[in-house]
Amino acid sequence: MNVKSSAAKVGEFLGRPFHREGTPTRLHPTSIWREADRVAGSYVAPVWKVLAGWTRRYVVPAFKTISTLGFVIIGASLLLWILGAVYGWQEAKVAALLGMLLALIAIAFVLGRSNYAVGLDLARTRVAVGDHAVGSIAVENKAGRVVPPAAMELPVGHATAIFHLPRMAPQQVHEDLFTIPTTRRAVITVGPVSSVRADPLTLLRRRMEWTNPVDLYVHPRTTALDGPAAGFLKDLEGLTTKDLSSSDIAFHALRDYVPGDDRRHIHWKTTARTGKLMVRQFEETRRSHMAVALSVNMDEYQHDDDLELAISAAASLGRQAIKENRELSMLTQRGPLHCETGKNMLDDMTRLRANNRRGTTVDLARTLSDAVPNASVVFMVVGSKVTATQLRTAAASVPAGVRAFAIRCIGGAQPSRANIAELTVLTLGELNDLPMVLRKAVA
Repeated sequence: MNVKSSAAKVGEFLGRPFHREGTPTRLHPTSIWREADRVAGSYVAPVWKVLAGWTRRYVVPAFKTISTLGFVIIGASLLLWILGAVYGWQEAKVAALLGMLLALIAIAFVLGRSNYAVGLDLARTRVAVGDHAVGSIAVENKAGRVVPPAAMELPVGHATAIFHLPRMAPQQVHEDLFTIPTTRRAVITVGPVSSVRADPLTLLRRRMEWTNPVDLYVHPRTTALDGPAAGFLKDLEGLTTKDLSSSDIAFHALRDYVPGDDRRHIHWKTTARTGKLMVRQFEETRRSHMAVALSVNMDEYQHDDDLELAISAAASLGRQAIKENRELSMLTQRGPLHCETGKNMLDDMTRLRANNRRGTTVDLARTLSDAVPNASVVFMVVGSKVTATQLRTAAASVPAGVRAFAIRCIGGAQPSRANIAELTVLTLGELNDLPMVLRKAVA
């Protein structure tokens, strides 16, 4: 057969001419197959799209309702039916029929649609360790008929609470209260609330979600600090340095007038007595800016509770600084923490996790010196395994003129104070001892 005539026939079949007007075009057989595949794909793609959507909407949810036991029963029934048909075992066929009958009965339990209005309410989404986290679930029957008893599931972290709904008349509201234990610092995901339909053997289990999940922040415990006990610097006075300035608060001395000096700083009494212009000279002052370096390297702590004590101590210092509207910077081996508000700071500290591969206290002190060069007071909150040599090296990274403290957190230890060169080392055994320890530090 002539290739031209074959191409023309295929082109006619596909509804597309393979020649220009007046001039036949030679067409390679490979192009013919590509064109045929393109046309076939234009018909198959919409069909495939419809099938995929139908599968996602109906088939996948149907398979999700089958429990592990359900898959075992259905699979065993099919296997027994095949064995019974192949080997003529009537007992196997009877067992297969019973299994399929149980599956059909289970389908009757999960069919139908519930019509609820469910509300999940947490009294507070942020609590401290040890506080009560109370919430409630309100369920209203929006259907125009009486609904049978049902069960509601509420995931709380890794656990699941089950609430049993009674038989509810139309528009009836049922409410349940619950309490979440807050023994450890954590971010707990509460919800979503789901209604559950299942058969007595739990072969099929159908869940419907009615609410969105809510995050409950269990903040670390903190203790209140008064201003003098915290040892903070006063904004008005600041901290004087050895750097001289022509305009500040702390007066230093008088010097000869130099062209360009501010005439407002001329000391007229001395000028009249000496016969030449004299101006005031000042010492630069530094505004109070507290920096807190919190080590989360678990290798530096004896126990997990010591790390929690360190986080609580750092959070207490941070809350006091924010309460007094002072500049605050907080840093861990994982990076800086948000300190714009107390809520942001505590939220970040709630998310903190120990990490053994993020550097030591010495590395953290060096990073802090680079990140917060204008700090006026530095607190390093560390564990019991940090040695005196490491503390001395870390203190050497603190700029000159900056007051530095190290708080070693050792659960059950007696409060104490020691000095390593210019570094004041405080030992903290209980969070409630922090105000007393800080008073010793500034004494």
